[in-house]
Amino acid sequence: MDMRRLVGRNVRRVRLEKGLTQEQFADVSGFSQQYLSSLERGRRNPTVVTLYELAQALGVSHIELVTPDEEATVEAKKSRRRTRQ
Repeated sequence: MDMRRLVGRNVRRVRLEKGLTQEQFADVSGFSQQYLSSLERGRRNPTVVTLYELAQALGVSHIELVTPDEEATVEAKKSRRRTRQ
């Protein structure tokens, strides 16, 4: 899994855990709803500063936004297997 998709999925997961819509998260974070939508879909490559600001707005560590979850780990293993074949 590439980093953009991983970060996007983690941002979406945490946002939903906090019970925030994209619009509410946009208000809290200062980023546009359009940017957040693109980010969550893995179409944006956020800077380190952006990751930090997003994490602050979500009330989590920036590390949580870049840490692979179990699904990402399984997907990475499948991708490596396909590459070897």
